[in-house]
Amino acid sequence: MSKLMLPGLIDIHVHLRDPGQTHKENFYTGTSAALAGGFTTVLDMPNNLTPITTIKRLREKITLAEGKTVCDIGFYIGSIGDNLSNLAWAPKYVFGLKLFLNPTTGNLLIGEKELTEIYACWNSDLPILVHAENEKVALVINMVKKTGKKTHICHISSKEELTYVIDAKEQGLPVTCGVTPHHLFLTERDVKKLKAFAQMKPTLKTKKDKEFLWKNLKYIDVIESDHAPHTIEEKQSGNPPFGVPGLETTLPLLLQAESEGRLTMDQILNFCYYNPSKLFHIKTDARTRIEINLKKFTIGNEALKTKCGWSPFTNWNAKGKVERVYIRGKKVFENNTILIKPGFGKVTTPYF
Repeated sequence: MSKLMLPGLIDIHVHLRDPGQTHKENFYTGTSAALAGGFTTVLDMPNNLTPITTIKRLREKITLAEGKTVCDIGFYIGSIGDNLSNLAWAPKYVFGLKLFLNPTTGNLLIGEKELTEIYACWNSDLPILVHAENEKVALVINMVKKTGKKTHICHISSKEELTYVIDAKEQGLPVTCGVTPHHLFLTERDVKKLKAFAQMKPTLKTKKDKEFLWKNLKYIDVIESDHAPHTIEEKQSGNPPFGVPGLETTLPLLLQAESEGRLTMDQILNFCYYNPSKLFHIKTDARTRIEINLKKFTIGNEALKTKCGWSPFTNWNAKGKVERVYIRGKKVFENNTILIKPGFGKVTTPYF
């Protein structure tokens, strides 16, 4: 089989840097990268330069996106515990609430006190998403036990973290989790070669951690790129920021792994389409689809749509280039060319 047709994929975890840091990425370049990677819907995180913690900032961000995106997009709101009155209104506009329990890009770090207050205030069937590493995962799961509120633990990266999640799932708690391609395909050994271009949060882990993730894919709900672009100059600076791009390489890496027997096509569809749609209440359209040429190729920087222009997987062997993308029946991408004007993509909200 040389061609493959799939529904338009969904990435529930991207950082498109717009507004505030558009020298790294913006809504147009980021959603162009999404189309090139086969993603027709992306959900953008709130840790912008000015964090999206108020309805005013959220509406401003939505208005900005409406004129620039070429795929569909949705948003999250963030909190450090000082915007609890806003959280009552947020579910009208967002797919969930994002909390950060470990240091990373942005200024949204919270502790246990704020976590407790925010969980008590969030009265929605939409999930609370958390950046929680190591023992902080156990803290979050304990909060889920107390409140029963749906929680998604982002970018699980280690045996320790996934073990906490497995225990929670076996207890029947409403906990889901995601894993990134960089934690599935890279380890701490790659830092020696890639240096700051492998600097991310959570950090890369050991080979044993990576193997544990692969052996326990049945407990993972979604693949999330955690697309977090920074310029080459920033990565080469004396204070390189955390994060790597991933929208354009996620699907080819997964298809390569599928060709090697490491996962199935059904798993790819569950990770990148069915589960994201179901868990985050994302509208889909049967006319939205992608067509893939299943040839093998070497990942390079020259054809990337992301504004940052690099990938930690440059020179890796991969499989499956997206040739065409249709959104609601309209051809929007073909042979690495965007065919529609900025603003074609819709700002979407959850269905219930």
